[in-house]
Amino acid sequence: MKRMRSRHSRAGNGAGSSRSGNGQVPLNRNHVFESNGPDLRVRGTAQQLFEKYLQLGRDATGTGDRIQAEAYFQHAEHYFRILNAINQAAQAAQQERAERQRVIEQNRRERREAAQVQQQQGQENQSGSASGRERAPSEERGTDRKETAETD
Repeated sequence: MKRMRSRHSRAGNGAGSSRSGNGQVPLNRNHVFESNGPDLRVRGTAQQLFEKYLQLGRDATGTGDRIQAEAYFQHAEHYFRILNAINQAAQAAQQERAERQRVIEQNRRERREAAQVQQQQGQENQSGSASGRERAPSEERGTDRKETAETD
């Protein structure tokens, strides 16, 4: 027996799927929605659908059809909420990018400072090792004198 599927289902979450892992449509300003309104089918972005239903609601109010106007205004509110969700997601993503960039810049500064410290220590070790060779025998002599003085 052949397996039946609805016309909107897909065989998996493949590359052609327009849904994210949680089953929701991704929040993208350019995403095109197909809306089945109260008496017509409208297609467009959330911004376009919001404006269209708002205008249809105003037109219905102007003609005196309060029930139809309310239905259009409810559809407009739905897309207004989607727009708010898209804007909040975009703002959160922008803040995350800014935070990541800030951390990257901070890490670069720390690495630069650490490299400068190592370079300074290397220069001090090079200059100190030449003078340290001269000091080491005299220091050894001094410790020898102390040891001999303590043993006497």
